[in-house]
Amino acid sequence: MSQNQLAKITGIPQATISAIENNRINLGVERAKMLAKALKVHPAVLVFPGWNIEKEAYAA
Repeated sequence: MSQNQLAKITGIPQATISAIENNRINLGVERAKMLAKALKVHPAVLVFPGWNIEKEAYAA
């Protein structure tokens, strides 16, 4: 999905989506919820990319 398509679905400006992707601004909880809904994933997938729940669960 392109940034423009995602912007249309979420209402988040394309420039903001680009800035998030390039780590120029923080994702934030509300934007994470909006993007997750559009992408049909849980917000944690966006907030904690690369998190390995199995590895982290046994490390504690």
